[in-house]
Amino acid sequence: MVMETPKTPGATYIDSDNLSLVEFRKDGKIGYIELTNERKMNTYSHEFFVQMDRAIMTARFDPEVSIIVIRNRVPGAFSAGAEISYLQACSTDSKGNFCLHGNETLLKLEQTPKVVIAAMNGHTVGGGLEIALAADIRIAARSPNPEKEYKIGLPEINLGVLPGTGGTQRLCRLIGNSRAIEMMITGRLLTPDEALEMGIVNQVFDGNEFEEKLQEYLSVLTSKPGMAMGLIKRAVVSGSQMSLHEGLTLERELQNRLFASDDAKEGIQAYLEKRKPNWKT
Repeated sequence: MVMETPKTPGATYIDSDNLSLVEFRKDGKIGYIELTNERKMNTYSHEFFVQMDRAIMTARFDPEVSIIVIRNRVPGAFSAGAEISYLQACSTDSKGNFCLHGNETLLKLEQTPKVVIAAMNGHTVGGGLEIALAADIRIAARSPNPEKEYKIGLPEINLGVLPGTGGTQRLCRLIGNSRAIEMMITGRLLTPDEALEMGIVNQVFDGNEFEEKLQEYLSVLTSKPGMAMGLIKRAVVSGSQMSLHEGLTLERELQNRLFASDDAKEGIQAYLEKRKPNWKT
């Protein structure tokens, strides 16, 4: 008997076969993309990426959302990566298209002009880490049980394959070629604090206060103008793929957009009047 994942009141369901793997909901400026495959520790198949793709586009086109948080609703598992039984049943061509769809979906996440945070409250391995690497900021939790610490890594080498949903490309850009290669060819799994030291995650909070600390962190971001945050992201993500001259040109163009915005006018006026700004975005 197949049991459906319990659904949250008020959430938007991004599913096509009544099995909810990804849910989207929003709270003010924050859009939450929640991973809900409790039966399989948020492992993913083609259907997962279909639902993830729709959730990303829902968040992207919502004018009220300026911050996207990807989080697990499954206790102890952000994502365990690709569903191995699904891959075993696929043809070689299907496996290739599966990886391509995953890449296309995560590129949408990376290119969305809204800040994306991966809230990793559990094991984040294989394709799960590849999802997190496509986010702008990664916040990890320590396990409430120190004897069973959460693990973070790309162990695909132990299956005779490589991280095929962006891992080989994003990890090296984050921590450098040598450390990325070593981590992937050994299949080493890190604790959250080791991942912090290596620069893979930005923050680590204790598991028993993770939600409280996450909300405190988000409250800082929601106090900032959304348009400026989004264009800062665009300047960095797009500009880092350009020459310095091209990147500086993009930066000036985006700055001119901000100078013409209501937020910039309000921010400058509030500074001169020594008061808190009332942002429009």
